[in-house]
Amino acid sequence: MTDDEPGSSSLTPGLAALALFGVLAAVVLGSASGFSDPAVGFPAGESIVHNIGYALFDIDLGGIPTEGFLAAFLIIAIALDVALDSAVYLAKQEDEGTIVSALTDGGREIVDGEVAGSTETDEPDHGGDA
Repeated sequence: MTDDEPGSSSLTPGLAALALFGVLAAVVLGSASGFSDPAVGFPAGESIVHNIGYALFDIDLGGIPTEGFLAAFLIIAIALDVALDSAVYLAKQEDEGTIVSALTDGGREIVDGEVAGSTETDEPDHGGDA
């Protein structure tokens, strides 16, 4: 049974929201003092760009200890290659059993080396109304 009368109200949603706010406030205030002071900068003479490159290709030449990301780099490269190949494959059209490239002249029919139904003029068409 529901209580949908206009004058009735329930305190349950308000109390639940207040309790949730109290829990979140306790978590934020309790964890703010638990962090240590941050380290300042990088060692002298170290370049962050070089260290990122060394970490990406799993080369142990950087002065900052890192994990290697060579496997992740190769997996992403293969996934992007598959996506590109799929896009090219899906862009092709099949016309009467033969594959037609997506890079065409707009689908105009060519008969005996000339565009069918076109009127050739000596002036180039630059678009627009004329």
